[in-house]
Amino acid sequence: MAGAAKGRSLEETPTWALAIVCFVLVLISIFIEYLIHLIGKWLTKRNKRALFEALEKIKSELMLLGFISLLLTVGQGHISNICITKALGATWHPCSRQQQTKSNQVYDDGDDQNHHRRLLSASDHLQGSVRRVLASASEDKCAAKGKDPFVSAYGIHQLHIFIFVLAVFHVLYCIITLALGRTKMRRWKAWEMETRTTGYQCSNDPERFRFARDTSFGRRHMSFWSHSPFLLWIVCFFRQFLISVPKVDYLTLRHGFIIAHLAPQSETNFNFHKYIKRSLEEDFKVVVGISPTIWFFAVLFLLSNTHGTRSYLWLPFIPLIIILLVGTKLQVIITKMGLRIQERGEVVKGAPLVQPGDHLFWFNRPRLLLYLIHFVLFQNAFQLAFLAWTLYEFELKSCFHDKLEDVVIRISMGVLIQILCSYVTLPLYALVTQMGSTMKPTIFNERVARALRNWHHTARKHVKQSKQGPSLPSTPSQPMSPIHLLRNYQNSQDSNPTSPRMSNFNIPSLQNQHEIHIHSFSFDRSVRSERM
Repeated sequence: MAGAAKGRSLEETPTWALAIVCFVLVLISIFIEYLIHLIGKWLTKRNKRALFEALEKIKSELMLLGFISLLLTVGQGHISNICITKALGATWHPCSRQQQTKSNQVYDDGDDQNHHRRLLSASDHLQGSVRRVLASASEDKCAAKGKDPFVSAYGIHQLHIFIFVLAVFHVLYCIITLALGRTKMRRWKAWEMETRTTGYQCSNDPERFRFARDTSFGRRHMSFWSHSPFLLWIVCFFRQFLISVPKVDYLTLRHGFIIAHLAPQSETNFNFHKYIKRSLEEDFKVVVGISPTIWFFAVLFLLSNTHGTRSYLWLPFIPLIIILLVGTKLQVIITKMGLRIQERGEVVKGAPLVQPGDHLFWFNRPRLLLYLIHFVLFQNAFQLAFLAWTLYEFELKSCFHDKLEDVVIRISMGVLIQILCSYVTLPLYALVTQMGSTMKPTIFNERVARALRNWHHTARKHVKQSKQGPSLPSTPSQPMSPIHLLRNYQNSQDSNPTSPRMSNFNIPSLQNQHEIHIHSFSFDRSVRSERM
């Protein structure tokens, strides 16, 4: 009977069983939705706007996965009915012919309970009892024609599971990396508080003259190896494994950032540590997403798992090489900023002053490093997800893990890259990428950023009205002034103002749909924002 071949249909299923399954699925969905709602409410209460937007991006990724699941479910019958020749269907298999034959023999002789875990047991010819496909699988029309299906219905089901596992691993991997990286950055808080002490101000007296190479920053970066490009990269490569962000580098880069972008009196008032945390949370929105480019790489990675390519010997090492290059480049940038201090003069007045600039980064794009870290996290998550999926679907002894080295390399590389990215590269990236030519919108705290967004919305509304009615005044009234809006958010505890004075300051993320560039950004009254 057709029902016996395909399995019991809903016509032959008790309604109470169907109701229980639907109830459990709905209950799980409601629980997950409520949990996400609670997390979003907690982030909003703590003014974590960037992390809340990252959570929204995760929700959109889950919705995308649901749409992919729907497409696979609806189209699996049509895809499995596409027939190709046996010669074409025998190419680019993950297993050799000998392994396929052995796998089929083991399947035929094995226990029925383990059939779904045997490699290619449902994908070779779909004959007899080997044809363990989904309940919706149609009659095998390709076998009658002497051809193979393009992808079997059971293969589409396995692909469906792998896509879901990959997305879950990627999101969890990014969250773990951010959490461990911020744990490493907690020590910076004590360094930040030290800048407000009298001892720090005395040791960095602006009237004190010193030789550049005799300062703590100079002794670390101004040496004989600093002038040789080859030795520079070698030393910086090994330096990232020791103390990737020492105290002297943090304080020197902090001083250079404040002098380049903020008012001079902000040295003891500006909280550089909180600014870095907000910037990292903003970057997390990019890292946690799965862009079309990332999906394209996922397809290429699947294509590389072909018999004979030995992808386990080179694919897991790609993210390791990239993350080491990124860490080395970040160390090189710090050293080059130190060398430019010596080029300006052998004697420095006060603390050593580094000069930020986009020219220090690859292709003058500091954000390129973020995309590389994004790629590394995804590729590493892909390796671990692929390992977990193959172990679940095909067990350990399959052609996907023909060599024990495959499992050992994937697990060891996954753990090693996780440690390097969390404790070495991510904190270093968070600090050094602030040394670009422009500062990030997170220079403002959430209240000031909200006030600026309101001002921008009011200004755009006024411009739109002025185009419609010529009788409107050509100059903004007091309620449209950013000073008027920001005055409500001044912190009475801060006696020293902190005002951005960077020309060509750019705030693309303060509004989701519009981008503005504020030239010669300076308030007549400095914005007394909360301590950042």
